[in-house]
Amino acid sequence: MKARQIILLIFLVILVDQVLKFYIKLHYYAGEEHNVIGHWFRLHFVENEGMAWGWKFGGGFGKIILTLFRLVAVIWGSFLLRGFIRKQYHKGFIICAALIYAGALGNLIDSLFYGLIFDTSNPFSQNLAHLFPAGGGYAGLFHGKVVDMLYFPIITNAHYPSWVPFVGSDEFEFFRPVFNIADASISTGVIVILIFQNRFFKKHAVEKHHTIETDSIVSDKTQIF
Repeated sequence: MKARQIILLIFLVILVDQVLKFYIKLHYYAGEEHNVIGHWFRLHFVENEGMAWGWKFGGGFGKIILTLFRLVAVIWGSFLLRGFIRKQYHKGFIICAALIYAGALGNLIDSLFYGLIFDTSNPFSQNLAHLFPAGGGYAGLFHGKVVDMLYFPIITNAHYPSWVPFVGSDEFEFFRPVFNIADASISTGVIVILIFQNRFFKKHAVEKHHTIETDSIVSDKTQIF
């Protein structure tokens, strides 16, 4: 698979991810939600300081560590991805690796720069964020929050059976996490690799031809058995 095709795929994922994030950031206040298709596909604007799918990691210091980890992972991933292409790994595996890389880079952009270029949006005042506000952004470098918006509550207003330990009769919802295109890209790449790993990493037997050298004189009368 050619490098320019992978670069194009990564660019498209990041472009879609960032365009949607910019739209949500500039047109939705924090916590705002609108139905897209029925009640099971919604746009719900939330921001998180942690990992994919809203998982958090240790406050302000943890935020710096997480952003630095993302930065190192993206740099390292650049060399890995280039190696996969040069060594002609399975096409499907390279595409999955590119999706994971694109997703990581998409969320890294939020963590690095969104605190500098946007001001904050408050769910109580319901104000919209502004791009490059006069008073500066809501945080410094490395402290930006990741923008999430895709929400698929397929099953709502349900409850666990009363006999289920610990959560019996509690409210049940599927699918609860709010995520973004970058998260979906990472998850898709990982899941497909896990499902098709045998195909992606299948080793083909290489036939080796051996040549035997002798001091015998070969002629038209030589009989080979």
